Amino acid sequence: MNDTEQFLAEMMPRIHEAETALHNGDAAPRFAMWSHNDPVTVYGAAFSPIGWAEVAPMFERLATRFSDCSSCEWEVVAADVGVDFAYLLAIERTTASVDGSEPTSYMLRSTTIFRREDGEWKIVHRHADPIDDRDISRRLTKS
Repeated sequence: MNDTEQFLAEMMPRIHEAETALHNGDAAPRFAMWSHNDPVTVYGAAFSPIGWAEVAPMFERLATRFSDCSSCEWEVVAADVGVDFAYLLAIERTTASVDGSEPTSYMLRSTTIFRREDGEWKIVHRHADPIDDRDISRRLTKS
């Protein structure tokens, strides 16, 4: 198993747990995945905080909006690992309730950057934006 495969084998179950919990209203597992040491940033579909002092409350607000997660899957598009940094590009497919509505499916394309801190991978940046089936179809037809 190469370094990237080992990284994915370690991180993807943790990411799945954290994102499923977030989409059920619990931000604690996501907090555990993230570095609390600046710089940390989010360029999100709805919010773009900079620094842990802004990122942490945004995660808590976000978690309060979600419930009834029935599906949360990440399709890894690309990933690589260096000595102290790693990245993960993914298509995220989630079905959850937002603000008490009926559960709805949505997709995001995301970039997640990790930094090794005290021997553990921590997320330091996330960028995500909405994607729909037409975007995926266009990508596949260009290949």
